[in-house]
Formats: sequence, structure tokens, C-alpha cells
Amino acid sequence: MGHFDPEHELKKPWIETPLIESATLSKAAGCRIFLKIESLQPSGSFKSRGIGNLILKSLSHPLNAGRALHFFSSSAGNAGMAAVIAARDLDCPCTVIVPLSAKPMMIQKILAAGASDVIRHGASWFEADAYLREKYIENQDSNSDSPTRNIYVPPFNHQDIWQGAGTMVDEIVKQLPPRHYGKTDTSDSFPADVIVCSVGGGGLFNGIVEGVERHLPGHKPATFPNEEAQKVRILAVETAGADALAHSLRNGSLHTLPAITSQAITLGALRVAPQTLKNAQFPPPGIEVTSIVGTDADAARGVVRLCDELRLEVELACGISVQVGLDRLKEVITDLTPETRVVIVVCGGNDVTPEMITDYRQKLENGWR
Repeated sequence: MGHFDPEHELKKPWIETPLIESATLSKAAGCRIFLKIESLQPSGSFKSRGIGNLILKSLSHPLNAGRALHFFSSSAGNAGMAAVIAARDLDCPCTVIVPLSAKPMMIQKILAAGASDVIRHGASWFEADAYLREKYIENQDSNSDSPTRNIYVPPFNHQDIWQGAGTMVDEIVKQLPPRHYGKTDTSDSFPADVIVCSVGGGGLFNGIVEGVERHLPGHKPATFPNEEAQKVRILAVETAGADALAHSLRNGSLHTLPAITSQAITLGALRVAPQTLKNAQFPPPGIEVTSIVGTDADAARGVVRLCDELRLEVELACGISVQVGLDRLKEVITDLTPETRVVIVVCGGNDVTPEMITDYRQKLENGWR
């Protein structure tokens, strides 16, 4: 179990997802809206890419050659689900440590997906994560010849996770229709003007920043001295009460939220990864980042809208990007035109049921703001 055989190329534990242009959402937003449907990933969310990539890299690492690997994830949500499914698809065991506050529904889903075990510990993700690292990871002798090895799978703060999330950008570049600006050949310009994504700890956001940077045409000098090359805009979206990035940006340095008070609990990182803040404050040349915070009601409106328009079920952490991407674009992007191309990452999520969507609809009709 979990051995890497260099003779066999390991199968990627994520898939290429569709990019759909929505006529109704485009009409509502006043520009071209494309949806990257990450809710179709094997784990139900974009997390399959980053966590799948980390597990893949661990299996092919020379240090792990000939060893049986056991993966350990600290997450009561999508990261835990992604770790279990990616490990399962690569014939490895995976144990998930969840805080005592984890929803029974999510624990059942993670067990049903094939987790070796789900261990409940600590009041928060932070405590569950500290317990995992102390008990299963840090007590190992990395130099020993042990035939087994435990591998830590963090939810978002790892280079391999960002690299995996960035594969989404490679697909977007391939899937978007080419631009045609008269006779000028602009085939080397980035094919989207705006990408909208939700931010928890920043695994998705960091991957998108890296991916876009990789595809930018090296920022050649503008053809005309006064002409400024058009920047790709990345809108980093959060809900109030889970807005760790906005909180750090307001303070000008990495700050921890006192508590998660948003219902979009899967956005609930008390503090973003240091790289997330860096990418938001000082993005690479050619990229402009805007932090946007909406309400839980905004998120619910996005969930209901996606359900009605595309028959897709996503959680609040995803719904917030859909809603902001439709309702607040004009306020953030002053030069929006009908030809502006906006990609909204439908990041998905498992913390949703048809009953919950019905409940959101009812509350919104009753004036939820």
C-alpha cells in the first residue's frame, strides 16, 4: 500500500473540469461570465487538485521510495475529503483529524469516502492540526529505514498545494475562446480579464496567482510609450466573519481573526498563509488583486442562484464568489464592458444539502441581509 513504482506513471487524482459561459449570468453582470466548475472534482471541490498534487509528489519522492505511506489530514471539510479520495485512488491509507465542532454529516461523508479513521480532537482546526503533527508526524525519525512513513497533508499552506491548484489556470487558458482585436495579433495576451475566487487560507488564490503569472507574456514593453499593458484582475472574495485576508490587509501585516463568526465555516482559516498576504499586497507584475468581503446572505444568494441557473449544488464558501462576481463587478471594475471576460471559480464544497439550499431560499425571502 502506498508504494511508488517508477515504472508506472501514477494517475492524477483530479480531472479537467468544464468551463461554461452562462448567457443568463452574463446578461445580469453586463459582461461575459464563464464558470469553472470545480464542484465536479472527485472530492466535490477544487481541493482535489492541490491536495492530490501533494500526495502525488509524496509518492514519487526519492526519500519515500519503497516505503508504505500513510497520509494524515487535519480538516473537517473539503481538504479532508480531498485527501481521503486522492489517497484512496492511489491505494494509500488516509486518516483525518477533525475538531469536536465538525459536523456529523461531514464526518460521515469522509468515512464513506474511505478514510482509515476519523479522529475527533480539540475545539478548533488549529488544535486538531497541532495534535496531528505532534502525535503522528513530528515523532518520526526521518533518517530511519522504517518501512512506513506518515505524511502530513495541510489544508492550504504548501507549495505543492498551490502548484496543484494552478493547474486550473492551464485549463482556463486552453478552454477560453481566443481573443480577436481586429488585425492585431494579441494571441499572447492572457485570455481572461478577471478571475474571481473564494479565499479561506489561500491555497486556491495562491495557485491562481502562480498560474496566471506563468501564462503572462513576460510583460513586454508596451507598443506605445503611453500604453499600459492591461493587468489581469484577481478578486479575492471572503464572507464577513471568515475574512482573514481582508483582516490582515486592514492591519498591514499577518493577523489572526479572533473567531470565525461566518456560517461559511469552510472559509474558516483564522489566519491566511503568509504567501496569501504577500500575493495580495504585492502581486507579481501584470496582476492586480482586489479583496472583497460579502455577507453570509450574499453567499446564500449565490448558492440559490447557481442552483436555479445551472442545477449545481455548492456550499456558502463557493456561493460568495458567484454572488460577488455578479453583483459587485461594476463597483470594483470601473472599465467593465460587454466584452470583458470574467471567470468565476465554482470551487464547490461538500457542506451542502438540498434541504440547506431550501432553508437559504426561505431566509432570503424573509429578508435575510
